[in-house]
Amino acid sequence: MTRPASAAIAVYDTTLRDGAQREGLSLSLEDKLRIAHCLDRLGVKFIEGGWPGANPKDVQFFWELQQRPLQQAEVVAFCSTRRPGQIAGEDELLKALLAAGTTWVTIFGKSWDLHVVEGLKTSLDENLVMISDSIAYLRTCDRRVIYDAEHWFDGYLANPDYALQTLAAAIEAGAEWIVLCDTNGGCLPHQISEIVAAVLDRFPSLAPDQTGPQLGIHTHNDSETAVANAIAAVQAGARMVHGTINGYGERCGNANLCSVIPNLQLKLGYDCVETEQLMQLTATSRLVSEIVNLAPDDHAAYVGQSAFAHKGGIHVSAVERNPLTYEHIRPEQVGNLRRIVISEQSGLSNVLAKARSFGLDLQRNDPACRDLLARLKELESQGYQFEAAEASFDLLMREATGDRPHFFDLKDFHVHCSKQRQELNALATVKVAVTGRDILESAEGNGPVSALDAALRKAIGSFYPAVMQFHLSDYKVRILDGAAGTSAKTRVLVESSNGSQRWSTVGVSGNIIEASYQAVVEGIEYGLLLQQQAPLQAAEKP
Repeated sequence: MTRPASAAIAVYDTTLRDGAQREGLSLSLEDKLRIAHCLDRLGVKFIEGGWPGANPKDVQFFWELQQRPLQQAEVVAFCSTRRPGQIAGEDELLKALLAAGTTWVTIFGKSWDLHVVEGLKTSLDENLVMISDSIAYLRTCDRRVIYDAEHWFDGYLANPDYALQTLAAAIEAGAEWIVLCDTNGGCLPHQISEIVAAVLDRFPSLAPDQTGPQLGIHTHNDSETAVANAIAAVQAGARMVHGTINGYGERCGNANLCSVIPNLQLKLGYDCVETEQLMQLTATSRLVSEIVNLAPDDHAAYVGQSAFAHKGGIHVSAVERNPLTYEHIRPEQVGNLRRIVISEQSGLSNVLAKARSFGLDLQRNDPACRDLLARLKELESQGYQFEAAEASFDLLMREATGDRPHFFDLKDFHVHCSKQRQELNALATVKVAVTGRDILESAEGNGPVSALDAALRKAIGSFYPAVMQFHLSDYKVRILDGAAGTSAKTRVLVESSNGSQRWSTVGVSGNIIEASYQAVVEGIEYGLLLQQQAPLQAAEKP
């Protein structure tokens, strides 16, 4: 593989804004923060946090990140150019953009004359001034600017001279990145290559070997070519790639970074993230899918559960002799695992890999491995998934190794819900055994899960005062087999917090309340385990 000149690629993730526009996808503030820190660990250079002038939740996100800063990624606030006929310094959207407090900002402007005339209802000349005014003003406010040329490819095909004028306005005003956007997702790779080459011919200073502003690419998947289009643009000279984890986005989605990054790095020799960070790609994909509460695509390239799965016959025997016979890369390069579907050894390897990812060094000949494998297979056949439920998997491993603490036994519980004055009230009663004593307690909540959580913490609070600091920070429900109707199994994912730490647990049942109580009970149990470990960790510090 020949290493390309100017091989560094700036990966720009827009899952939190463009990805969140996918139909059926909704992110809470805490969801956005968790995903941002996950992307930061992956090594993404830029993380677009949202549009602070258009969404109050995004304003809170940027404030929260100041208290919980990222380690290496640049968080980016997003906005449009100023409105027609206004002064940039007086535009309310640009004021909100500046208030987000980010060093880098992205603004988008119109490239297509159709959008200028019919969308903005203004003149082509005024649109050029809007672009240059907005960028120049942001530069005077010490912001570094990424310019998204919206509908660039459609605009160029309709009126190339004017589209190129919009880029000239952005370059002259001081934008450091010029991002060409296939907003409608209708282009094919050969068109992308040809048009990027035309842009570089018109603006040689944008070439990768120059020191001035650089080119980026932002593609949508309406023609099922977003990944291929992004790669074509990079090969033609772009050095920033926009995309989302798992390809989430409006309509048919955006370029899938889970495919773009390994294709560029492993196949073409570009530097996107560190090698160790690339090995986190599969875990990142699955964690984000759990956070957004969408089922992961088992057959997704690189990161899917079936991406390196082999089922019997000649494939299996060949792969066992030499994996290259039926695998285009080593799955470990992207953090995935080879799966021989009918092989017990493959299952054991999965368990060992999972255990290592949680810091437990199990050996293949350890009897606990077999117990853990059997239990894991049983639970996963019931619908359990542990990628986003680290606490539940930690408890499962401790149970197999005989190291799981026993804090309490939940003997019985009842939940009663009623609706009064248009408000739903829930009352939960629990019977718990602690140190040989039976405790009966009840508590109310705004729903059955919160009531159950409150009753359980109340019952054991006098024995374990720390639980009074615990609270549920997130609760997600997924129907696993929708075709089964009301008898379908339900998976519940609960995130708990003690104010300084957060952990996730999972429960599965045909009854949503039972699935919830499983996750809630394990959440409290794990919180107590963390509390128990804290004094030991403090004592070990010099």
